Amino acid sequence: MKTATVQELKQELQAVSHHKLLELCLRLAKFKKENKELLTFLLFEAHDEEAYINSVKVLIDEGFTELPKANLYLTKKSLRKILRITNRYIKYSGSKLAEATLLIYLKSSGIHYSKTTVLKNMYEMQLKKINTAMKTLHEDIQYDLQKELNELI
Repeated sequence: MKTATVQELKQELQAVSHHKLLELCLRLAKFKKENKELLTFLLFEAHDEEAYINSVKVLIDEGFTELPKANLYLTKKSLRKILRITNRYIKYSGSKLAEATLLIYLKSSGIHYSKTTVLKNMYEMQLKKINTAMKTLHEDIQYDLQKELNELI
């Protein structure tokens, strides 16, 4: 089966009736958890980005409280899981401000990233992502986020 392009899907969806479109969206939401999460974000949380960022911060905090600190291997795996979940929520919002804010918050975990090269590499990649996201923002917001980032270093 050949996957249709976004333009083809858009044209086809414009031709579909309202009732059929509703059925398609519900079927898509039932198919995969990520689709349901994205639809939840778009319907209920997209209008208040600050509350959305705060709810993701709570999830990050929960992940850090469950972080095993005794075993470095499990710590790395748990950090990757937290990072994967955070990136998924960043992808839902599609906002560079949310991306930079959440990645800076993720960085403020208090974990010593210099213990191993894997943690150090993860840390450097997150810094690179933060700087990339911040470059597209307004100068005032860049200044505020840079100030917050410098406090963590």
